[in-house]
Amino acid sequence: MDSAVDESPEQTQDKKGCFECCIRCLGGVPYASLVATILCFSGVALFCGCGHVALSGTVTLLEKHFSQIPSDHARLTDVVQLMQYVIYGMASFFFLYGIILLAEGFYTTSAVKEMHSEFKTSVCGRSISGVFVFLTYILGLAWLGVFGFSAVPVFLFYNAWSTCAAMKSPMANITSVDSICVDVRQYGIVPWNATPGKACGSTLGDICNTSEFYLSYHLYMVACAGAGATVIALIHFLMILSANWAYIQGACRTHACEDTKPQEEQELQDIQSRSKECLNSYT
Repeated sequence: MDSAVDESPEQTQDKKGCFECCIRCLGGVPYASLVATILCFSGVALFCGCGHVALSGTVTLLEKHFSQIPSDHARLTDVVQLMQYVIYGMASFFFLYGIILLAEGFYTTSAVKEMHSEFKTSVCGRSISGVFVFLTYILGLAWLGVFGFSAVPVFLFYNAWSTCAAMKSPMANITSVDSICVDVRQYGIVPWNATPGKACGSTLGDICNTSEFYLSYHLYMVACAGAGATVIALIHFLMILSANWAYIQGACRTHACEDTKPQEEQELQDIQSRSKECLNSYT
C-alpha cells in the first residue's frame, strides 16, 4: 500500500514561493563585497595581532642582549608603545569601516539589481558612495606605505638570521667566529652609546636560538603578509565601489530620460494636433 500523501496545489505553490524568495535573497547578496570584507578583516587581524606581539618581543630582545641600560632604549620603548596604541585604533577603525563597506555593497547591489524598475537613489546616497570611493583610495595608498614599512623589520631579522646560518654552515671558511657581528646601532634602533649595542660570535648564535628571536621573526613575516592582504582587499573594494557608483549614475540618467520621455511625447502630440488644426482651418 502506498503511504505517500499527495501534496495539494496550495502546498506546492507555497514551496515554489519560498524557493523563489530564497533565490531572490541570495541574488541580492554582494558576494564580491563579502569576499573583500573577509579578506580585509583577515589581513588587519593578522597585521595588528602579530605586529603587537612582535613589537613586544623585539623590545624584550633588545633589553636582554643589545641595550642593557634602560635610558638607552627609553625612546624606543615609548615609540613601540605608541605604535601598539595605533594598532588598537587601527583594528577598531577597520572593523567598523569593513562593516560600513559591506553595508554599502548591499545598498549598491540592490540599486543595480533594480536599476530598470521604480527604485530611486537620492543625491545624498550617490554622494556618500563617491566619498567611500575616495576614502578607500586614500586608505589603499596608506596601507601600501604600511606594507612597505612592515617589510623593514623582516629584512633586519632576516639579516641577523642569515648571519647566524652562515656561522653554522660547514661550507663557510671562517677563521674567527667572533669577528662576525650584528650591530643594531647602525640601523638607528638604539643610540651609538648603547651598551653593548652589538652581538658577535657565539653570543649572536645564542640570540638566534632564543624563542623571542624565532617568534618575533616569524610574526613580522605574518604581519607583513597581513598588510599585503589588506592592500589587496582595499583594491578589491575600490573596484567594487567604482563599478557600482558608475552603474548607479547610469541608472539615474536612464530614469531621468524615462521621466522626460512622456512629456516630450505629449508635447510632440500637441504640436501635431495644432498643425492639423491650422492646416484644416487654412483649407
